[in-house]
Amino acid sequence: MRRRWRVLGGAVAVAFVALNAVAYFHAGAMTRWAAEGEPTARPEDLGFLERAHVLLTGVSIPRPTNHLTPASVGLEFETYTFDNGRGDELEAWYVPHEGATELALLFHGYAAQKDALLGVAKGFTELGCAVALVDFHGSGGSSGSGTELGMTEAADVKAAVDDARRRWPELALVLYGQSMGGAAVMRAVAELGVEPAGIAVESTFDRLLSTVRSRFHRMGLPATPFAQLLVFWGSVRLGMNAFTHEPVEFARSVRCPALVLQGDRDPNITVEQARAIHANLSGWKRYSEFTKTGHQDVRMADRARWTEDVSALLAEVRAR
Repeated sequence: MRRRWRVLGGAVAVAFVALNAVAYFHAGAMTRWAAEGEPTARPEDLGFLERAHVLLTGVSIPRPTNHLTPASVGLEFETYTFDNGRGDELEAWYVPHEGATELALLFHGYAAQKDALLGVAKGFTELGCAVALVDFHGSGGSSGSGTELGMTEAADVKAAVDDARRRWPELALVLYGQSMGGAAVMRAVAELGVEPAGIAVESTFDRLLSTVRSRFHRMGLPATPFAQLLVFWGSVRLGMNAFTHEPVEFARSVRCPALVLQGDRDPNITVEQARAIHANLSGWKRYSEFTKTGHQDVRMADRARWTEDVSALLAEVRAR
């Protein structure tokens, strides 16, 4: 009997070590881009054997690259760079607009790059704004080779705001973040003292742990304890407490006019998460839910609705 208990205890110990080793490896794969190869498909598009392979080997995410420019949507632009204060040079595109009184600073999501925001940029110019599209460090034309899931990207947001105020001091700044970009925007406001004239966040998670749990659910795996282990080892690898990366809490520090945009069929972010962020905002705020819309550019899903929502935000900014 004692021997059986020793064998069982040894097996449990081996399984525990193996589980933590896999989580540690996955945390690295999700925060450091692959040198080459095709990106791993969405969890729901993977077969059983493919999911098992990903579980053992981790995801593969090549470094995000821009393939289009504002010229692709008929916008004149210029490219500029600035330092983020952490040793990285960030690249941005500036789209001027004659007579503009606001500059919309746009920030992309996880494993994406600034050309994913070209439709949003076009929408803001149609509403009379100048626009700047920013690549976070590790993406597009910026330096770096990975991501910190919106945590240190908050410093990129602050650097972009400080740089924009030096270049265009006459323009009020409106910050727009998609998914992880929204988390970075709210963290910059809550923890780094950024004070924009207004913000808009689209498809942004309430807590990092929530979106990690969602990924495991989509793979048909139990979220507990996998999600907690992944966030823990991500914290270790990044040297930051990822459990405290909580936009729903950052929202309490937002005092400027704020807009929350969310698709009702988003497999990553639930409407409950988006509503919780909205509920914690102070001052003027607006929540807009897009029907039959997933985790995507919501402007593509309903351009008229997006324009109405952003127009309301800009009207509030301009009234101040």
